[in-house]
Amino acid sequence: MTRELVLDTETTGLNHEEGHRLVEIGIIELENHVPTGQYFHYYLNPERASDKRAEEIHGLTNEFLKDKPKFSEIAEEFLEFISNSKIIIHNATFDLGFINAELSRCNLNEIKEESVIDTLTLAKQKFLGQSVSLDALCRKYNIDLKDRQIHGALKDAKLLATVYLELIGGRQSKLKFENTDDKFINKEDDIQNIVDYYINMPHRKINRIDLNVNDYEMHLKNLDQIKNSMWKKLDS
Repeated sequence: MTRELVLDTETTGLNHEEGHRLVEIGIIELENHVPTGQYFHYYLNPERASDKRAEEIHGLTNEFLKDKPKFSEIAEEFLEFISNSKIIIHNATFDLGFINAELSRCNLNEIKEESVIDTLTLAKQKFLGQSVSLDALCRKYNIDLKDRQIHGALKDAKLLATVYLELIGGRQSKLKFENTDDKFINKEDDIQNIVDYYINMPHRKINRIDLNVNDYEMHLKNLDQIKNSMWKKLDS
C-alpha cells in the first residue's frame, strides 16, 4: 500500500522569514492514488494579523482566528498524521518553509525536502512555458473551480489531489476477467497457456451449418501458412 498526503496551507503573508504564520492547514490522504476520505484540517491562531492582501485571498479574519488553536497545540497531531508518508504540495518551497518554521518554533524536527513531491515541478516539466498555477492546471484538466473565489487549504488540497492524479497519468482502471483461468490471464502471451485454456473449456453445442467446399479448402491452405499455429495444436 502506498500512502500519500496532499497538503495545502494559508498564511498571514508571503514570507515566513518576516514572521508570517500559518492560519490554516489542510491535508487529504491517498492510498494507491485513491482518496480514502481521511483528512487533517485546522484553522490556526497565528498570534498576529494577516496582511490585507493575504486576508483578501483566504478570507480568514483576525476575529475568526483568535479562538482557534495555535500551531504548537496541534504540532504533535500533525506529525503523527503525516508519519513517514510522501507529501504532495504545489510550490513546495512556500508551504514547506512555513511548516518548518512552525515546527522549529516548537523545537520539533523539520520535514525534509526528500519527503515531498512538488506538483509545480511536475507541471513545469509537462507544460513547458505555460502557466502552471493550481487554477491553470484545474482548467487544463476541466476540474470544477466554482466557489474558489476565496482560497481554503482543505478545498485547495482536494483540487490538488485531483490535479496530481492527472499529472501522473490519471486514474488507472484495472481490467477484470470473469470465468477465466488465472494462469491464462497472467501469461497471456504464452501460446501454450492459450491452447490449454481452449482445450479445457466446457464443450458447447455445435451449430451445424452448410459449408462451401471451396471456402473450406482455402481455409485449410491458409492455416498451413501460419507458423506455430494454435489451431494445429488444438487438432493434435
